[in-house]
Amino acid sequence: MNRNIEIKAKVDDVEAIAQRAQELGGTGPTVLEQVDTFFVCPRGRLKLRQFADSKEGELIYYERADETGPKQSRYDLHRTPDSESLCAALSAALGVRGVVRKTRALYLIGPTRVHLDRVEGLGQFVELEVVLEPEQDTAHGVDIARNLMEKLGIPRAGLVQRAYIDLLESPST
Repeated sequence: MNRNIEIKAKVDDVEAIAQRAQELGGTGPTVLEQVDTFFVCPRGRLKLRQFADSKEGELIYYERADETGPKQSRYDLHRTPDSESLCAALSAALGVRGVVRKTRALYLIGPTRVHLDRVEGLGQFVELEVVLEPEQDTAHGVDIARNLMEKLGIPRAGLVQRAYIDLLESPST
């Protein structure tokens, strides 16, 4: 499985973080309208990501601990040319857990994907995904994430341990 180190934080001012991302020499933003349909599965999380401007999609299975701060995520991603048909088949076979709708501004800073998300029903968030090469250890990615959190001004108090789908299901816990 592929690996990355992730953080997620609720933020009040995504524009300030966007400005800092530009100043750090990041590429972007690429603005994406995404709909993530989560399916019932016995472990980890399984979602189909659909894009507003395309029939294509991405089926993503991932395992990640629910903890604040930088943490490892292990994932498999498979692209599909027909996300609507795949969504219908998976919905019938597994059942739908829930749907997350968001607008994402994507920046790339070195090995890190910086996501500035506006999530329907939840608000504004920033996510960092430090993509690890197979030979890199987790500590290396954690160091990159912590350093970038500081440079972007991501407040530790805003760190979130759960996925958007979990927050939508029970926002107060």
